Amino acid sequence: MLAKRIIPCLDIKEGRVVKGIKFLGLRDAGSPVEVAKIYDKQGADELVFLDITASYENRKTLIDLVEDIATNIYMPFTVGGGIRDIQDIRDLLNAGADKISINTAAVKYPELINQASSKFGSQCIVVAIDAKSVQSTEYRVQSEKPRTNQWQVYINGGRTPTELEAVNWAKEAARLGAGEILLTSMDYDGTKDGYDLALTKAVSEAVNIPVIASGGAGSLEHFYQVLVNARADAALAASIFHYAEYSLKEVKEFLRDKGVAIRL
Repeated sequence: MLAKRIIPCLDIKEGRVVKGIKFLGLRDAGSPVEVAKIYDKQGADELVFLDITASYENRKTLIDLVEDIATNIYMPFTVGGGIRDIQDIRDLLNAGADKISINTAAVKYPELINQASSKFGSQCIVVAIDAKSVQSTEYRVQSEKPRTNQWQVYINGGRTPTELEAVNWAKEAARLGAGEILLTSMDYDGTKDGYDLALTKAVSEAVNIPVIASGGAGSLEHFYQVLVNARADAALAASIFHYAEYSLKEVKEFLRDKGVAIRL
């Protein structure tokens, strides 16, 4: 059995780590380089860096900052935000990123997923999906259920809704060559009420590539629920690590004691 991963996330705005609730009300959480070094020492399995306003502001990711972080850590490093084409991906990989996360560009230009995975290998191409719950107005006659939960995909840092449904989009991204899905629940993000288990399970069961669950971690039990009950391959969190509510060691030891395969 592959070990489950615990991944801290650095949401970056104007060169600083920030965190909010449901993508709003951002507050400062420190220097990206210094925060990254702390997580490296604590034994994080990976680190995710998301320049959360790059796509909306129509600019590229902060490459100098990516280079600074990459030279100070030894864990796998995923970078996303403002990526528009193959050259952007190449530049970030050359700057020290191990994986590239694409969201807005993947929705606008799905062929980029296939081009990138063919050129650089699917193992380093992550498709990020920001999803918000909606209620379908269509009736499912065959199951006699009047309504069914669906999740709408958003782009531009959660600002712009699309016509895509999250589970279907995840399946298409996997078909196009994505090596991993980074799945964020906009409804649960920053709430500390737990991950969206229904969304995570639906996507995890729909694709045959790893799914990283994001949005809502607030307790040790939440990590267990999303990794075991919702079948995620990894759990990403920000607030509870940034503000030292729990350490990575505490999370991993809790999971180990519950019988979850984890790297300590």
